[in-house]
Amino acid sequence: MRIAIRGMVLVLCLLVAREAFAHPAPFSYLDLHLDGDGVSGTLVVHDLDAAHDLAVASADSLLDPTVANRYREALVALLTPRLGLTFDGRPVTVTWGALDVVPDRQSLRLSFTVNGGRPAGVRIRAFVFPYDPIHQTFVNIYEETALKHQAILAATRQTADYYSGTAQGRMSVIRTFVMSGIEHILIGPDHILFLVGLLLLGGSLRRLALIVTSFTIGHSITLSLAALDILSPSSRFIEPLIALTIVVVGADNILVLRGADSRAREATDIRAWLAAGFGLIHGFGFAYVLKEFGLPQAALGWSLFAFNLGVEFGQLLIVGVVATALLLVRRQSAAAAHWVTMAGSVAVILAGLYWFVERVFLTGGA
Repeated sequence: MRIAIRGMVLVLCLLVAREAFAHPAPFSYLDLHLDGDGVSGTLVVHDLDAAHDLAVASADSLLDPTVANRYREALVALLTPRLGLTFDGRPVTVTWGALDVVPDRQSLRLSFTVNGGRPAGVRIRAFVFPYDPIHQTFVNIYEETALKHQAILAATRQTADYYSGTAQGRMSVIRTFVMSGIEHILIGPDHILFLVGLLLLGGSLRRLALIVTSFTIGHSITLSLAALDILSPSSRFIEPLIALTIVVVGADNILVLRGADSRAREATDIRAWLAAGFGLIHGFGFAYVLKEFGLPQAALGWSLFAFNLGVEFGQLLIVGVVATALLLVRRQSAAAAHWVTMAGSVAVILAGLYWFVERVFLTGGA
């Protein structure tokens, strides 16, 4: 009996293995060619995926060129909304060409062209077969005949960016990453509140410039180290620490307000040191966003420089608005300025404590 059962299991395993070899795990392959004549490419899809979404009973029948070409228009209509190309910030139209059968890969290959010249920056959006949550599209980008970039797109990552190695491509990198840096600092409430906390006590233009410069130096160091994967601590550790830096800055403000007179305050002002030290922590936070955005390896230095530059632009905008508002309040009433600084510092502490509790106990710092 045991021998019979073992024999049945062996036969079943062989049948499953045969099916596995007959139909390998389906993937899609997107090749994009950038050259002097413009942009062309091919999209290769597995017959199993095409048959599923086209409701073809037998996937193997699609390996007959005559049958495959009967489904060409339906396949084009299916794939067009699932593949998006953006050149230099503008969506472009894909013009589909011939459909070929690739029997040894059990696949269908559609060629295409894109009108217009050679772009400096390319964004590819692709999730070719959404019915399969683990489906992947392998992307290869060529300049002339040289392979320049590879990426894998799936349900969890549906876009990829590429920047040409030309001077035009470097300018595209700079524009893209400067705007990304500005956007990140302006929509990051923890970074904004940290800066606001540092500015609440006011001070001379020289003092404020020193504080901002110290923060810039601090976060630039760790942003570069983390983006280059030289030092990259977990966000579960860094994100709660960022919240604590906000608490410390607010608490320092209150201690100063309850302490000595204005001359003594200036002599013991440690905000520049706090900005530099805590800037090291905030730099890791900036790096997480930069990594998610994707660093073009062909222009790594430019992308780092541009993102940092964007962060500084956004930072200076915040400093200009907050410092000007506080200066106007101080000119109107010293008492009102004191109340605003005290109330603002308490708000900074409460927000920092909230984020710390949330990141440690609710989201684990994710």
